[in-house]
Amino acid sequence: MTTANTTSPLQRVLGTHAGWGALALRIPVGIIFATHGAQKLFGAFGGYGLEGTGQFMASLGLTPGYLMALLAGGAEFFGGLALIVGLLVRPAAAALAFAMLVAIFSVHIDKGLFMANNGYEFALALLAASVSLLISGAGRLSVDAVLAARGAR
Repeated sequence: MTTANTTSPLQRVLGTHAGWGALALRIPVGIIFATHGAQKLFGAFGGYGLEGTGQFMASLGLTPGYLMALLAGGAEFFGGLALIVGLLVRPAAAALAFAMLVAIFSVHIDKGLFMANNGYEFALALLAASVSLLISGAGRLSVDAVLAARGAR
């Protein structure tokens, strides 16, 4: 006889067996994503804001450009904040991984690997970090770990 799995879907999203390594990855990657999202959404840190980013996205064929800029900027900004605090890391990492796939294949792939040529190496590194967090979860010192522990009681 097999026993029924009593783990709720929320427990599976929040739960993690990752240690401190996930924290070391979450913080810097979260900062990078949040600041890039702030560039797209608010024009912060020398960014172009929604209008400018939307025009750029439309020029790539990602239409409607304003909506695509809002989606990409929102995923990066709020996903980055989620990584920093360790809240809903798996869903945030999934959205961020998708955003990096779009960036790689719509902007960088034809320019080769290296950043010096506007290639995809930086987006690929962020994709790898996002996929790693998607698999491992938030790790220690995260809101997800606290919520998962409370839910297990």
